[in-house]
Amino acid sequence: MVPHLVTALSGPINELEQRVLDSMPAIERWFRLEWMEHTPPFYTSVDVRNAGFKLAPLNANLFPSAWHNLSPEVLPLAVQAAMAAIEKICPEARNLLIVSDSNVHSTFYLSNLAQLQQIFHMAGLNVRIGSISPEVKTTTPIELPDGRTFNIEPVTRANGRIGVAHFDPCTILLNNDLHTGVPGILEDLHQQHLLPPLHASATIRRKSNLYKAYEELAKRFGKLIGIDPWLINPMLEHLNGVDTAAEHDIVTLADATDAMLSKIKRRYKEFGIKEKPFVVVKLEHGRQGSGTMTVQDPKQLASTLQRTMFKQSGVSSVQDILIQEGVLTHERMHDAVAEPVVYLMDRYVVGGFYRVHAHSGVQDDVKLTDSTYVPLAFAETTRLPQPGTRPGVSAPNRFYMYGVIARLASLAASYELEATDPDAELMD
Repeated sequence: MVPHLVTALSGPINELEQRVLDSMPAIERWFRLEWMEHTPPFYTSVDVRNAGFKLAPLNANLFPSAWHNLSPEVLPLAVQAAMAAIEKICPEARNLLIVSDSNVHSTFYLSNLAQLQQIFHMAGLNVRIGSISPEVKTTTPIELPDGRTFNIEPVTRANGRIGVAHFDPCTILLNNDLHTGVPGILEDLHQQHLLPPLHASATIRRKSNLYKAYEELAKRFGKLIGIDPWLINPMLEHLNGVDTAAEHDIVTLADATDAMLSKIKRRYKEFGIKEKPFVVVKLEHGRQGSGTMTVQDPKQLASTLQRTMFKQSGVSSVQDILIQEGVLTHERMHDAVAEPVVYLMDRYVVGGFYRVHAHSGVQDDVKLTDSTYVPLAFAETTRLPQPGTRPGVSAPNRFYMYGVIARLASLAASYELEATDPDAELMD
């Protein structure tokens, strides 16, 4: 099942689709050369927005936690990609420990853990699931509604290594973004492979590093296939040292927001777009989706900052704020807003799903508790790209285009992690 676009203005996206399909050999070669020079994130999920006139990623999540929402048909793809990823990092790997989030009471999250365990077990590894949460003091058996069972065990540390009872892993896979801080038990694990690295965690990572890397890649990619990079890249403004308790800084923030809206209006006019522009104001640090607000009128800022933005993030003031061009989502499934999410393991697209919510607007974040999930059929043989098909009507071509954008975002995350690696700074 594929959502339809509700906007009549699909010219730029159709042109983008055509350019991507026509340039497929050049695109795939370009990615191959990039991955020869840069290490992909171990796994990534990318939220993609299709506005009908623009297609862009919202983020690159380096701790994806909805693997159970992928179609069963893509499981072999995920297993093969997991094999390739593990072989590259630790060819002699035997034991893998997945460190879970603290959300061990959520059936949704536990189903994700069960799927991850299955993927890596089928990739030829002994897999155990551990928790660093103080709540988990003894082995906790988990039984899911679909009949699958597994244990969550308390993680212990000894002699500079972590593991669980009678299990010494060579590789640690974090499925926990450490948004409350990096615990000492995970630091200085020089004898084991820790994936993703600690500087990818939510408390250390800065969103602007990803967006800056993506902007540069979008320019190069746009030149490669002959498109305006704006069609795949939201504009961004970065403000440092903003004190939201100070009236002067609120004015500065409002002026910057107004300037961004003016830039968007100019681009809309250039492409003949009739939509009303908006921006997303977000915190520079913290987990994706927290501390964000949508703004169409800068006058909204003063009245909604404390009520909306900081209520979500749990803080009363911030130092750094991002003002990003908002990207509409004009895809619908049964009249509900649908947002594609693409999953990657290493450098490979392994699947994805549509996050669907009946009560969201075209500007809203669709990550809500009562969202539903419809798998993207990346693995079906009939879903391979179909060059020659009229742009805008082929679901396989749309999926391929989403995969290209997701790989660009994953590559940007690779650049980001390399640029922010503290060990690389020490080596220099």
